[in-house]
Amino acid sequence: MFLKINIAKCYHNLHLRQVRKIMSKQFIQRDISWLSFNARVLQEAADTTVSLEQRIRFLGIFSNNTDEFFRVRVATLKRMIEFAEKRKRLNMHLEQDAQKILDDIQTIVLQQQNEFNRIWKGILLELKKEKIFLKDEKQLTREQQEFVKKFFEEQVRSNVIPLMIEGLQQMPYLRDKSIYLAVAMHKKNSAYNHKYSLIEVPVKAVGRFVLLPSKAGEKNIILLEDIIRFNLPYVFAYFGYEEFNSWIFKVTKDAELDLDNDVTTTFVEKMEKGLKNRRKGKPVRFVYDKEMEAGLLEYLIRRLNLTKKSNIIPGGRIHNFRHFMDFPNVFKATASRRLPFGHPSISQNKRITELILQQDVMLHFPYHTFNPVIDLLREAAMDETVVSIKITAYRLAENSKVINALINAARNGKQVTVMLELKARFDEEANLEWKEVLEEEGVKVLLGVPQMKIHAKLCVVKKRVKNRTIQYGFVSTGNLNEKTARVYADHCLLTANRNIMADINKIFNYLEHWKLGNNPLKLCKTLLVCPISMRKHFEVLIDREIKTAKAKKPALIIAKCNSLSDIVLMDKLKRAAEAGVEVQLIIRGIYCPIFANKKNKFPVKAISIVDEYLEHGRVMIFGVGKAEKIFISSADWMVRNLDHRVEAAVEITNPIIKQEIKDIIHIQLRDNVKARVLDAELSNNYVLCDTNKKVRSQFETYSYLMSKNKSPRVSKVKKINASTMK
Repeated sequence: MFLKINIAKCYHNLHLRQVRKIMSKQFIQRDISWLSFNARVLQEAADTTVSLEQRIRFLGIFSNNTDEFFRVRVATLKRMIEFAEKRKRLNMHLEQDAQKILDDIQTIVLQQQNEFNRIWKGILLELKKEKIFLKDEKQLTREQQEFVKKFFEEQVRSNVIPLMIEGLQQMPYLRDKSIYLAVAMHKKNSAYNHKYSLIEVPVKAVGRFVLLPSKAGEKNIILLEDIIRFNLPYVFAYFGYEEFNSWIFKVTKDAELDLDNDVTTTFVEKMEKGLKNRRKGKPVRFVYDKEMEAGLLEYLIRRLNLTKKSNIIPGGRIHNFRHFMDFPNVFKATASRRLPFGHPSISQNKRITELILQQDVMLHFPYHTFNPVIDLLREAAMDETVVSIKITAYRLAENSKVINALINAARNGKQVTVMLELKARFDEEANLEWKEVLEEEGVKVLLGVPQMKIHAKLCVVKKRVKNRTIQYGFVSTGNLNEKTARVYADHCLLTANRNIMADINKIFNYLEHWKLGNNPLKLCKTLLVCPISMRKHFEVLIDREIKTAKAKKPALIIAKCNSLSDIVLMDKLKRAAEAGVEVQLIIRGIYCPIFANKKNKFPVKAISIVDEYLEHGRVMIFGVGKAEKIFISSADWMVRNLDHRVEAAVEITNPIIKQEIKDIIHIQLRDNVKARVLDAELSNNYVLCDTNKKVRSQFETYSYLMSKNKSPRVSKVKKINASTMK
């Protein structure tokens, strides 16, 4: 409670007046902006220049994104409506009434669903050209029918438990993220003689896709729900019905974790209770096969207590397309992902620890391999002079090599401390399991701070050599997850800089003793830390560029992050553009500012890059020449990051690394293949190619970094300055 009040007062005292002044100005509503981002994902699925395998994957990403959007954002808006009086006291910027936003969301989602269905129909035709067939239960050959019967008996039957819902007083609990077959059974001699049943499709236990026996040169695939459909007469044989029809539907539920303030309950118990409450969360969306029998649809809507405002969305025959991110590899021309490569400074014959103690190393994932991070921890685990390892963990891989290295370190007598964020949304259960594993091995597990998320990506390793303390580690923009490091574009600074290590130790001091207050965070001199110093420092740097521009000198601000919705920073960027500062923005997701203004000497250039890799890194550049400052950060420019999370940004001072980051940012700003213009109309128009050379930034970045392995580490890309960034 102490911390919650402290942080709230800090935010209100610093920004409440600013926010009130700006509130009346127009911004794009954040939820509508997020849907615009998901539309960009849908564009990738529609792009015929993208491989068929990747287009299907983008449909899966779009579906997964939409599900999470409803679980989190739509659920939040619905709660705001339910608690109208409480909503009036919230310091939350909403341009329109929450119900109006929900109505707009419903309209946009239905439009996107129609576009999704159009794209999927086109992809099915493309699959047929490659002799890849997605068969349903009515299209099977005799051989395939026998296969499906046997597969059901051996693999599926024990996982199928039909629910006869008409005989139940209370509707059974329906899992979020699951798909269900709604079954209608009829007898031929009477239209009134029917029964309804529900079957949860056991995707987690069996898998969604099953390869069928096929002719030479063909690939036939059937979905698990269609295997169940084929076997419905067998499943319900004892009821005596002759006709069976079934349709897929799914329910998306409120994902909010409501943790009470009971001081007698441990945080872990609260989290476990919250996860159980999530499973019982209210439905916020009902998606169904539009061909569903009208009587059954009406029955389900009534039994689930849904209304016209419950986001009831008609769809196609297939739901939960998120599974299509793992579509079987049946393609003749498989889209081979470019393999990550080693950093030019890292030699196989030299320990990564020795290198970091000599120089800073910047890794750019997924272009560079994630192995040096694993090697750093493995070496520390085996190094007799290492006494301790402290590290933050937000999202971890399922079979985490990071965790394995830390466990080995603990077994070797090192003092290992892991800040495990239990509030990492949708990873809470996995992190609870990691907590038990780590603690069993003697690792000290920190569970975060009430009302805060620990989102900083930090590590410090401490050695004792001849009575000297030596420290090294890293500051990163991305998670310690070797799986996502293959698709998330992030930056990781490996360093032994004493000032950086001193600040990381201060952050861990705070995390271990947060009840004593946030003084350790205030003492950080090198790292910019949220919620203490990062916002203020970036505001000062923006003001500096405004002052420089007013003095008729070159002034530049470049910000790359996942989302931009913070009111104060958006307003400052707008005033910077009006003053003549060149403002360049690369925002992947939520983008809320409206910069259109005839007074702007240099119109703001804002783009979003959606491509094979997920642009996840945060980079901020202020000024030109000697005044230039470059940062990498774990924080987006959102209120939640800057004021309600522990985040860290580090200034890059190494000249070679600075130039490298600028070169990569410059490549991205020249993208004319996968970059979309961000504007007030949410048009998502591709950047016009005004040169003869097409620039696909992720391909160009790969080539640029690969070239450094073949030549001296001297940049060959033109330097960034105010005149070249127009």
